[in-house]
Amino acid sequence: MSENAPSITELAQRQRETAEKLQALTARLITAVSRRKTPNPAIDAPGPDLYLKTAAAWWSNVLSNPTRAMEKQAEFWQESMKAYADALHTKQDGETDSSSDKRFAGEDWAANPWFNYLMRQYQVTSGAIRDAVEHLDTLPDKEKRRLRYFSDQIVNLMAPNNFLGSNPEALRRALETEGASLLQGLENLVSDLEANDGDLLVKLVDDGAFEVGGNLATSPGKVVLRTKMMELIQYAPATDEVHEIPLLIFPPWINKFYILDMKPQNSMIRWLTDQGFTVFVASWVNPDAEYADVGLEDYIKDGYLSAIETVKKISKQDKINVVGYCIAGTTLAMTLSYLKKKGDASVNSATFFTALTDFSEQGEFTPFLQDDFIDGIEIEVKRHGLLPARVMSRTMSFLRSNDLVYGPAIRSYMMGQTPPAFDLLFWNGDSTNLPGKMTMQYLRGLCQRNEFAEGRFELMGETLNVEDVEIPLMAVTAQTDHIAAWKDCYRGVRKMSSENKTFIVSESGHIAGIVNPPSKKKYGHYTNTNLQADADTWLEAADFHEGSWWPRWKDWLAERSGGMVPGRVPGKDGGKDLGAAPGTYVKVKAR
Repeated sequence: MSENAPSITELAQRQRETAEKLQALTARLITAVSRRKTPNPAIDAPGPDLYLKTAAAWWSNVLSNPTRAMEKQAEFWQESMKAYADALHTKQDGETDSSSDKRFAGEDWAANPWFNYLMRQYQVTSGAIRDAVEHLDTLPDKEKRRLRYFSDQIVNLMAPNNFLGSNPEALRRALETEGASLLQGLENLVSDLEANDGDLLVKLVDDGAFEVGGNLATSPGKVVLRTKMMELIQYAPATDEVHEIPLLIFPPWINKFYILDMKPQNSMIRWLTDQGFTVFVASWVNPDAEYADVGLEDYIKDGYLSAIETVKKISKQDKINVVGYCIAGTTLAMTLSYLKKKGDASVNSATFFTALTDFSEQGEFTPFLQDDFIDGIEIEVKRHGLLPARVMSRTMSFLRSNDLVYGPAIRSYMMGQTPPAFDLLFWNGDSTNLPGKMTMQYLRGLCQRNEFAEGRFELMGETLNVEDVEIPLMAVTAQTDHIAAWKDCYRGVRKMSSENKTFIVSESGHIAGIVNPPSKKKYGHYTNTNLQADADTWLEAADFHEGSWWPRWKDWLAERSGGMVPGRVPGKDGGKDLGAAPGTYVKVKAR
């Protein structure tokens, strides 16, 4: 026996400690699961209508072309036998046929014949499922999109790396740690269940590494207005002189504003103040059940209109420049329509970041915008008075389930790893509830019925229309955005009546395409002044520019921001001082 080998007494002590930990974790697990509220099946799966339509389409295909059905069956078995033979071939000659799928990038998936076979057979089966969906020719396009999404979720769930017995990396780690990784994984699982009242939401980030107002959202400023809907923050000038006309930014209220003020080196707010702009930002309230009857009209009255008037007063300007990001951009367009109806010319120019105004094409959100799911959301908001943040977070995560659900679950629960200290994931997890009334207005009136783009959205005693947007505008979109597809944003911008439009497509997605500081020298962008053609033609004829679009926007804003005046100090010059930035609303966690 090695001198360093543990004694029998030490081994017995370890076993007792492990058993005690396991017993305690099991008790916590049972308690956590028992706290789970009655689930709402309507937001967990499609309604029976999709199953019936799918079955009917499948039988129609089989009866109309039985030969093709038999050929597909034979093809599946041939591919399955080939997968088995190729796995044996790997064992015989040491060939390492690695997969391009990063889930199977580990050495054992290529070198071990058993795991290699599991990988190959999974690829054959998942390919057959996807092929079967694509060949349901009689299924309407919208239903096929939904079926494609839900079948992909099943395919992703059933990947062999998602199960301990067929994940070589997790098994290897369990052996190397003498089971400690599995015990820690169970601890991580129980902690996630406890944090979410029995619902399983994988923790993506070490949230103890970040503090809003500590090492995130640190740009200096003051809260100068507080309403029931938002705190308005005025940021301190970084230059002796600033542009005369200030800039007011409305971030989305689905997440928190500090995506625009993370670390100093990638903070859009700091960059704008460095360029000599007076910057105001709305920090939206994180609603609770008392906000059940709050609608889009409240966001406009106690958010947009209140902020616009306050910024005009503080800056002593008749007009200001305004930005709207995502849903706040959609609502900015509605606010501009409302202001036109009232003859109010307070907004000098508008910038839209990844903002949808025409919802005629629902893109990747098609599965969630049909009546069965929206009916389920309506049940949820009636039950809680709001749409809980966890529902929106889960929906967004399953659009990228391998990266945001299964991958993190494997690392946390099977490998026993601590989530990374990643600021963007911290922000992504610091989500917000949505008021019940506003949620249904948005989903029914805008997403489903497309009333704003069709000029019939009734709000605040007016009929709002996207064509009412007539002021100079810039619209910035993101090429790989899966939330607000750039082509859909383009379609809405074309319907706006402004004679002065600038449209930009940035590389990357919904966040990185917007938060793209010039210092990073990372993502480029496309421009084209001709907005008469369709989206594909626009992009084919567009000019590509290396680097961030921010400097281009700065020049565009500067032309519309008047002369230079002495820097404005927050809390002075007619503005209130209601506390230091980032304020109090942003620190309220979703309950």
